[in-house]
Amino acid sequence: MDIGYRLKAVRKKADLSQRELAKRSGVTNGFISQVEKNQVSPSIGSLKKLLDGIPMSLADFFADPEEDAPQIVYRADEQPEISSDSVNYRLIGHSHPGRTIGMMHETMAPGADTGPEPISHTGQECGIVLQGRLRLIVGEQEFVLEQGDGYYFDSQKPHRFISIGEQELVIISANSPPTF
Repeated sequence: MDIGYRLKAVRKKADLSQRELAKRSGVTNGFISQVEKNQVSPSIGSLKKLLDGIPMSLADFFADPEEDAPQIVYRADEQPEISSDSVNYRLIGHSHPGRTIGMMHETMAPGADTGPEPISHTGQECGIVLQGRLRLIVGEQEFVLEQGDGYYFDSQKPHRFISIGEQELVIISANSPPTF
C-alpha cells in the first residue's frame, strides 16, 4: 500500500488541510507533507497520531479503499483476534469503511487482568458480561459484575478489567471512537 497516497486521500476526504491535521494530531504540517510524498515512512505510533486527528482507526486506514459496498455480516473467521497471555479480543466489523464504533467479543481466562496499570483513551465504552465474573475498576471506583450486568463509562477515566472466579469471563463490548 502507498501510505502517503492513502493518507492524502483520507485527509482530503475528511476535508482537512495539512495544517489543520497537523494541529489536531500534534505533528508539523511539514511532516505530513513528507509522509504524503513518501519522503519519510511514519512509525505506527506517528501514523496513529495522524489518524486520531482525522479520526480514523488503523484498521480503517489499511482496509481496501476500493471496496464497492460495506460488508454487513462478519463471520467468526472474519473477526481478527488480538491476544495477550490470557486476554483475547475478537474485532467485529474491523474493516467497515468509516467505522465509528469498536465492537469486540472479549474472553479472559480466570485470573486474567488487562494489566497492572489502568488504561485510558478518548471516547466512551460499554459492555455486557455474558459469562463469568468481572472486577471493573474505573477511576477510584470498583465494581463486581456478573452474568447479565453491563457497564458504560468515559474511557478517559483510568480503567482496568480483571476476571474473577473460576469460570472464563466473556464480554461483548463497544467503544467509540474505536481504539483497536
